[in-house]
Amino acid sequence: MLDLDSRKIPRPDGADFSVGFDLDLTLADTRAAIAAVYAAIAAETGVPIDVDTVVRRLGPPLEVELAYWFPPERIPAMADLYRALYPDVALPVTEAMPGAAAALEAVRAVGGRVVVVSGKNQRDTERTVRFLGLDVDTVVGGLFGADKGAALREHGARAYIGDHTGDVDAARAASAVAVAVATGAFDSAALTAYGADVVLPDLNAFPEWLAGFAAV
Repeated sequence: MLDLDSRKIPRPDGADFSVGFDLDLTLADTRAAIAAVYAAIAAETGVPIDVDTVVRRLGPPLEVELAYWFPPERIPAMADLYRALYPDVALPVTEAMPGAAAALEAVRAVGGRVVVVSGKNQRDTERTVRFLGLDVDTVVGGLFGADKGAALREHGARAYIGDHTGDVDAARAASAVAVAVATGAFDSAALTAYGADVVLPDLNAFPEWLAGFAAV
């Protein structure tokens, strides 16, 4: 875990107020980035990988995706190769999702802290946040689904924003409001059906929602 700013910003009533965000396809558009790494792995290993299919499944841990393309005994080495390639291959083509900066500014505007909790490994989560210049306080990587709940609880997240059904599970595990953005593999209908408390088309709609939420 990286704590980028150890100061806790209190709400007017004195309670700590934090909002959690997923990273890939929530704050960061990593589709081209991850596709580029898998294409490089395919070229290096000679194993055909359908990168479009990989991108459509973004969300679960790296090892889960690698298991579609490599036998179990090769997965640790392929995970190491992926992480070795990531800084030079993926970061240069990573972009912020529309509305990401404004969403983080909105949290600041209501006196809150920003916590990023991602399934991406810790080092690459930190690198991505820094590369994009995202204004966050704490970064926690290497967690997926309900496993994110403990980190969100630790940092007092009252809401968790993500694009995947696993992010709804994360919010539930943290007793936080599950705010889904339909910017990943799941559309608004799927996220609503899965049980998200709030479904937004993208982060551009987040500041207005947050203003009402923080006032409660």
